[in-house]
Amino acid sequence: MQATVGKSVVFQGVGLHSGAPARLDIHPAPAGHGIVFRRVDLTPAVDIPARWDNVLPSRLCTLLSDGKGATLSTVEHVMAALAGTGIHNALVTVDGPEVPILDGSAAPFVRGILRAGIVHQSAPLRAIRVLRPVEVREAEAFARLAPADHLEIDFQIDFADQAIGHQEKRLDMANGAFLRELADSRTFCRQADVDTMRRNGLALGGTYLNAVVVDGARVLSPGGLRHADEAVRHKMLDATGDLALAGAPLLARYTGHRAGHALTNRLLRALFADPANWRWETCSRALENRLPGAGVAAYDLAETAWVAA
Repeated sequence: MQATVGKSVVFQGVGLHSGAPARLDIHPAPAGHGIVFRRVDLTPAVDIPARWDNVLPSRLCTLLSDGKGATLSTVEHVMAALAGTGIHNALVTVDGPEVPILDGSAAPFVRGILRAGIVHQSAPLRAIRVLRPVEVREAEAFARLAPADHLEIDFQIDFADQAIGHQEKRLDMANGAFLRELADSRTFCRQADVDTMRRNGLALGGTYLNAVVVDGARVLSPGGLRHADEAVRHKMLDATGDLALAGAPLLARYTGHRAGHALTNRLLRALFADPANWRWETCSRALENRLPGAGVAAYDLAETAWVAA
């Protein structure tokens, strides 16, 4: 069955790039509504459905557009939290052009959703079954979707910085794996990249407390890493959010090698470009129980995510 939040929940912080105060509220929505973002700072307010074909090219984050000039950036972490907790319908209001970065992970959003409660609705849930492999490439990077009975994510990264290096991880995303394994993993960057972004008026809201900042072999953020492989876990978190822009749960195996937001969006565009690549499937109870948000509870969320609250 479809699901929404039990009551409205508020998140306040700053925008990663603007540094400006930002507020985001997740509200209950009826069955069939989907995830819709609303820019309430604009007059009149502007709705932007959380969908792959509303994504604009952006290297640093996932950027949604209404096609008429209104945009909303950095939606990937809240989208990952909604997908990871099995929320299919919500109205998400934001009072500016950026989602608050909070601690740089999806854990604060997950905590808020769990506290608000998850309400199952009397409407069947449809999933998107991938029928044949689809792949996109850019230089050494690639992203691929292949048929599978439920969502799996397989990711590899390679960075010159010794604090990151080569990392790879594969997860069956069923039954709370997102909460246990990925939700508390923070965005990461190199100190040199931070310096460059700030010279260009970006990352003004970034701190050592809402990102893992590395410099060669050193982790500059206080407290170090939450996981030895936190970087690849965060890339998988991002992929979870970006794949949620398909508009329904995916029954597929996603493989990413050095992939990012833009490449994952290109992959969804390639998937939906040919109707032979996919089909709708009404979920049986057994299939629902294999989806990422099935039966999640507070104890699924990693202890570090609660400590960081």
